[in-house]
Amino acid sequence: MQAIIDVWKVFRVLPSAWLLLLQFIILILSVAVNYSMPYRTLTWLLGVLVLLVIAKVIKQTPMFTILGLSFVSGAVIFSSLMLLGIENLWIQVIAHGFEAAAYFSAAYGLLRYMFEDRYLTRDELFAAGAVFTLLAWGFAFLYNVCQLLAPGSFLNPNVAGLQSWLDLLFLSFSLQSATGLSDLMPISAPARVLALLQMFSGVMYLALIVSRLIALQYIAHLPKHPSDKD
Repeated sequence: MQAIIDVWKVFRVLPSAWLLLLQFIILILSVAVNYSMPYRTLTWLLGVLVLLVIAKVIKQTPMFTILGLSFVSGAVIFSSLMLLGIENLWIQVIAHGFEAAAYFSAAYGLLRYMFEDRYLTRDELFAAGAVFTLLAWGFAFLYNVCQLLAPGSFLNPNVAGLQSWLDLLFLSFSLQSATGLSDLMPISAPARVLALLQMFSGVMYLALIVSRLIALQYIAHLPKHPSDKD
């Protein structure tokens, strides 16, 4: 019982760390080419856990709580329908759209949280990594929506038709980190517009966050003025 209490305390103090941990677990599980029902259920449960942590992040950061929690609720509901085997194009589009909106909402909330704090804490460091992964996941969901609505949006020399989630996530991380390592090429106009937006957001994110973390670290080591009451 004490262990559960300790874990809950860590969760309350470092929700960004939980976001990173759950996303990395999902990433590791994605290497298994296994689409059986137990595997899909496990990945769905982990995805729901991520969304619940996102709801926690949205509630404790300066974010439009009702709007953000609506995105999380919609993502859980429509992803549940997909898990139950309802193979409908618009259900998939709506589910991935809600998921993207939920991830972007959490990223925005964490950015506001980092820029409103005065001192560098452990949670800020985890939040910096979490925002990066949240943006990458959000764009990957948008790429999935793009290929569902506009088939043939991506060119892959190894795969024809719809691209796998792992390939889309790899493309998203490649564009956001400006490494350009993906062999997946956006070729339709909507896909290229999304890619351009992600390139821009990735570069701006790195510039803003790195400068912000350096500033917070600098402020933490400033000598206190005798007249400073804080």
